[in-house]
Amino acid sequence: MTMNFRFFLSCDINLPVTLRVESLVGQIVNPPSQDLASLIGPPSSPSELYVECGLYIDGILFGLLTRTRLACNEKPFRWNELITLSAKYRDLTLDAQLAFTVWDVSSPKQEVAVGGATLQLFNKKKRLKLGKQKLRLWQGRIADGSVPTTTPGKVPKHEWGEVERLEKLVNKYERGQLWHIEWLDRLAFKAIEQVKETEDRINGSAHLHLIVDLRTFEHPVAFQEKGANLPMQAPILASNQLVRVLDPEVGKQNPSENKHLKLARSVTRGVIDRDLKPSATERKEIHKILKYPPTRDLGGEERQLLWKFRFSLMLEKRALTKFLRCVDWSDAHEARQAIELMHRWASIDIADALELLSPVFESEEVRAHAVSVLERAEDEELQCYLLQLVQALRFERSDKSRLAHFLVDRAAQNIDIASFLRWYVTVELYDPAHAKRFYSMYEILEDTLKKTRFDDKGGGEKLWQGLVRQNELTAQLCRIMRDIKNVKGGTQKKIEKLRQLLTGLLSELTYFDEPIPLPLDPKLITIGIVPSESSIFRSALHPLRLTFRTAGGGKCKIIFKKGDDLRQDQLVIQLVSLMDRLLKLENLDLQLTPYRVLATNQDEGMVEFIPSKSLAQVLSEHKTIISYLQQYHHDEGGPYGISASCLETFVKSCAGYCVIMYILGVGDRHLDNLLLRDDGRLFHVDFGFILGRDPKPFPPPMKLCKEMVEAMGGAESPHYSRFKSYCCEAYNILRKSSNLILNLFHLMAGANIPDIASDPEKEMLKLQEKFRLDLDDEEAVQYFQTLINDSVSALFPQMVETIHRWAQYWR
Repeated sequence: MTMNFRFFLSCDINLPVTLRVESLVGQIVNPPSQDLASLIGPPSSPSELYVECGLYIDGILFGLLTRTRLACNEKPFRWNELITLSAKYRDLTLDAQLAFTVWDVSSPKQEVAVGGATLQLFNKKKRLKLGKQKLRLWQGRIADGSVPTTTPGKVPKHEWGEVERLEKLVNKYERGQLWHIEWLDRLAFKAIEQVKETEDRINGSAHLHLIVDLRTFEHPVAFQEKGANLPMQAPILASNQLVRVLDPEVGKQNPSENKHLKLARSVTRGVIDRDLKPSATERKEIHKILKYPPTRDLGGEERQLLWKFRFSLMLEKRALTKFLRCVDWSDAHEARQAIELMHRWASIDIADALELLSPVFESEEVRAHAVSVLERAEDEELQCYLLQLVQALRFERSDKSRLAHFLVDRAAQNIDIASFLRWYVTVELYDPAHAKRFYSMYEILEDTLKKTRFDDKGGGEKLWQGLVRQNELTAQLCRIMRDIKNVKGGTQKKIEKLRQLLTGLLSELTYFDEPIPLPLDPKLITIGIVPSESSIFRSALHPLRLTFRTAGGGKCKIIFKKGDDLRQDQLVIQLVSLMDRLLKLENLDLQLTPYRVLATNQDEGMVEFIPSKSLAQVLSEHKTIISYLQQYHHDEGGPYGISASCLETFVKSCAGYCVIMYILGVGDRHLDNLLLRDDGRLFHVDFGFILGRDPKPFPPPMKLCKEMVEAMGGAESPHYSRFKSYCCEAYNILRKSSNLILNLFHLMAGANIPDIASDPEKEMLKLQEKFRLDLDDEEAVQYFQTLINDSVSALFPQMVETIHRWAQYWR
């Protein structure tokens, strides 16, 4: 019998090291020292714990320490927080270690180390550790990353009891290394829990244990440094059989080829190459390369082809980013020649400039050239990319880069840009890997704005103080939410508490001492909150719905959330707003509703309130969408008893969101997060799942529910035909700007947004696939019509099991 042993090599895994800090098991009964006891205080005082994690390679800290959020007084303490480190698995050495320290910050005097433990990532067999790990903490000690460590988290084998043996088996079970037999598994897990309870009663909780969950892979991961030879070859068999031998030189550079390339690219060849013109076959190949999406790497022959004909390509603006990708930047002569050509190249578009700011390009001259292109953008266009430009600061080589000064200079000319730039930078101050960079950016912004004279708003000092008061406002709103959370009773009791706080203890919020620019829209100057028109939503997090008075005598409504990371929603809405702009530039207005979202911290933010009703509420109160629209736009002579303009608005908005939600791969769509305005505009909210992720099984290819189709008159109506026409037209318009959208996503790769951070390269490919760049416009129309037809057929005839499951998606 032949057995296949499959494994991965660590040097081949180009993924960031990720883990999940789950919980702390055990009781903090006796502090390890008197000092700790005095700092923690009496047993009744609530503990506030966080876990600090650091990666040590060969005993030296790699990157910065990463912290989880705080976990308050709950037993056991749970974080369940995903941590993504800056290192990749291919960077790890055999002595790589993770050091975890649990800190208590409940004392007003100082932070106290509850305990620390160190985990070696590779075992004695040079295999990467996977799955759940239970680490024993050294109480009162800070985790040590030295080799060998003084705070090993692994329990010595001679101290193993039945619980440790069973936990090792459970870990194997969760990694799929043991057979799954459902009825027997239930009995086994029940018995394991009984064993744990028995040992806890006998031994008590003498030790504290930290539970962490390491990333798992389909096969075991063996340690190997990049370039190391494999230890042995496959055996040669006597039979006439094909033998596969691993060649360690596969994928490496060939010295002979390198010498040939150096000669072909030598400076002396510049005179010859200047007059070279590609043949018809070569032109066809170059045209094919120029159509590649920004996610695609160039092969050796493709790179050589672009370099050879670089002079003849200088009039083709699309070719610059591809040409710069084929430059060997380690060769000073070649790099200098490339920079000279870049400055003489045809002026590139904004989309290509954004690509030059991605982590692929490290040359300061190239990145500065990209900024010079961005300087031509109007303020309105610049705001469409501002979020990504702040993220691009991560990839700069210095804190005071050309990009940083460009953003600050534009902020000094536009108050909207100044406000949003300050908030985007403020949120990034909590990223330990790049905190220093963003602190520097914040200081440059503050110094510049304070020295700026704004013609219509007075001095920069006054403007800066107004922006800082936005932070004070959000801090007070967080305090309100904490007080409301402790109120026992239903939503009405909490609303009464909100209004009581606004008119009592926090009455300064009713009329501000100084006006505050609204963070969501800095052009609106707010002067206070209206208590009688402020309320709370029925939700687990109890978000606030606040009505602000504005300096012009008007009012505006916002939603304030605490406990929810709005950065992903902020990104999706930014892209919806951008796509709306791209469609309108092509004279296609699909009546979208790109409401404003602003994350003011990693777990709080503001959302513009749009008066509307969810489709679930509409159908509950009016039975059909048509009945609801008849209430506001009744017209006996119009289609289905509503005005033609209202129905057209509904059809257009449905088409716009169907296309955009498909491209972005938005999941978890249901009738509660599809909202309808009384003018007929439909729009989507809550974007916790994007890029194909969906908590529901068997999602349909298009987020189109049957109630929407019925409101258009059914799948055979002319309104539905127009809906399909709008979808296909919008899809082709957005395909033309695929490079811009892909580049914006690429710049968000390091932004710690949940559905991107786990595997940015894979998520980029998912997004690219949605554009179907292999099709021409006519083929794309046929493709998209097929998608719509498949989704609609899934909603009505329900003839096969898959179609039935798609129909269940909306229930």
